[in-house]
Amino acid sequence: MKLEAWLALLETRHPVSIELGLERCADVYMRLGAPRPAHKVFTVAGTNGKGSTVAYLSALCGAMGLRHGTYTSPHIFRFNERICIMGEVVDDETLVRAFGQVEAAREDVSLTYFEFTTLAGLLILQQAALDCAVLEVGLGGRLDTVNLVDADCAVITPIGLDHQEYLGPDLDSIAKEKAGIIRTGAPVVCSERQPPLPVLQAAMRLDAPLYRRGEDFDLDDDPSDNAELRFNCGEKSVSVPAPLMPGKYQRDNLAAALCAFSMLYPDCFSRPRAIGQAIRTVRVPGRLQRVGSSPEILLDVGHNGLAAKAVAAYLACQEVNTLCVLAMLVDKPAEDVARALHGVCQRWICAGLPGGRGQTGAALAKRIEKVLPDADVESAVSMEDAMQAAVAAGGFDRILVFGSFLTVAAASNWIRDHGTAHFVSNC
Repeated sequence: MKLEAWLALLETRHPVSIELGLERCADVYMRLGAPRPAHKVFTVAGTNGKGSTVAYLSALCGAMGLRHGTYTSPHIFRFNERICIMGEVVDDETLVRAFGQVEAAREDVSLTYFEFTTLAGLLILQQAALDCAVLEVGLGGRLDTVNLVDADCAVITPIGLDHQEYLGPDLDSIAKEKAGIIRTGAPVVCSERQPPLPVLQAAMRLDAPLYRRGEDFDLDDDPSDNAELRFNCGEKSVSVPAPLMPGKYQRDNLAAALCAFSMLYPDCFSRPRAIGQAIRTVRVPGRLQRVGSSPEILLDVGHNGLAAKAVAAYLACQEVNTLCVLAMLVDKPAEDVARALHGVCQRWICAGLPGGRGQTGAALAKRIEKVLPDADVESAVSMEDAMQAAVAAGGFDRILVFGSFLTVAAASNWIRDHGTAHFVSNC
């Protein structure tokens, strides 16, 4: 069976798309031999910033000559993006072989799409004989399939309200789930200056050394985009280049990655040039990714209020007329996103997304109009129609495309097919 057929089968096999819990997948994991993906493992959880933090950690592994791999989710263009060995996505043949092994081991256990594919990813990483693996939690932490693996270092990025139907109604409930990746005695790095209390309590209970941005480690906040920054962690210090990806929060992601990496590889600061070269390579698609000019198009996969606030803070520094093409899944907090972006976006085009969790552009527009009654809001049937309307609108120096991985993928495909702009940077 080819990869496309496997993925189509897995999308429909389990009765629900999300079912948190480790009991079912743990049984299959044990039958597979409990594959540990690498000798050393970083696990990254949080609401926003996970993908960028994984990318920085991966680059640092490569710079230090470590054989490394990553597991992330979701993907933008191809499923293969979720599993990388030495920075390269795995091929279809490798995935199909791993899927077959999971299928044989699961026997009569029903697994969700994410559970099945994550087990396959862990197996692929284990078979690659890696020194180091970086794993991104899909949803929550405590009950996520990735958490079958004991992390040597846990990284917790900023936590906000998202997935409340699964993780709990408030920030403390969500933080408690995220803190589930912490292991006894293993260091935990927080990119927030003031992590939620449940994270602090979990670290104390498990005697896990806790490192907080601004207290135990820090990175200069020089406003210059091209400045050399000073990273400090305890008595160690190193000069590093500013991240190429825009947004102040990328410095939080980089600082957390540097701290976490130094926990497992403390000699890394003896090679500052290699660290600098690694940082200069990190560009992650769909993170304020700039595309073309006249108008400038920014693509961002953010899909919650916390991400929207971060994007708004970046856009607020530039007095530019901005049109927002917004497309979000029906279970995402569109109202919070609208409130956060209201001050920096002068017009909205709401596009529909397909699938069971999708919603029409008209339905999304009504949600935006409800919280922003005076805003200039219109709807489009599809992302393709929305992009066409946005580019033709005129009077705007910038188009922000925001709302989900699906949104960015559709916009990117439209730009590629129409030749309206070209990718000038992956940042």
